[in-house]
Amino acid sequence: MELLNISSQPKVIITGRRQERLDEVSSKSDRLYGKRLDQTSSRDDLKKWVQELLQEYPEVDTVILNAGIQHQSNWEKLESFDIEKLEQEIYTNYTSQMILAHSFIPHFLKMAKEGKQVPRLATVTSGLSITPSPNCSNYSATKAALHSLTLSMRASLANTGVKIIEIVPPLVESELHESQGTTEKLSKFWMPLKDFRDTVIQGLKDEKDVIPAGMAVKNYEEHEAGKHEKVAKMVQH
Repeated sequence: MELLNISSQPKVIITGRRQERLDEVSSKSDRLYGKRLDQTSSRDDLKKWVQELLQEYPEVDTVILNAGIQHQSNWEKLESFDIEKLEQEIYTNYTSQMILAHSFIPHFLKMAKEGKQVPRLATVTSGLSITPSPNCSNYSATKAALHSLTLSMRASLANTGVKIIEIVPPLVESELHESQGTTEKLSKFWMPLKDFRDTVIQGLKDEKDVIPAGMAVKNYEEHEAGKHEKVAKMVQH
């Protein structure tokens, strides 16, 4: 993993639902650790997971919230809607991210107050959080909600020493679309995973607050310029 090549030689904890995948990846380096996490878990289970993680790894200073499922739906063909799946999409893409952020922030505030390494929390939104796709309107809405939450967290925590980062991907090479059967079509347009990874790593090294990539760069620059400053002025201490 490219993260392991950073000069600070960080330990990297990877999470996911499939333990065998975690074991496979973590076996590649003694600085990689796998810890299973199902982000469809209940609020109490997610909070307990964070508590257990911080007990095991109290030095954690950076968290990247990167979860997403995507379902297609057509408002002209309402039979295409599976409300249960869409509710799960909302929980996975937004609600669980908010719960995890809320659970990590006290640890980061304490770390910042003690003058330790600058703690960082990053969300992974989407170019669709800015300009939605009618083909996956609920997914777009969940990412828009996470984008809005990230803006508010950054403004609210501006004077605490906790850094809030937003990673804004375009369509990226991934397994996300396999269940939809759209991989072959989308592979003609998506950003190669390696290019996306390199962009994000460089953005983290450069201490950027927002890291858009690929086609999301123009979209972000056109529609989000100045929004952070406007939100920051609305904070009431």
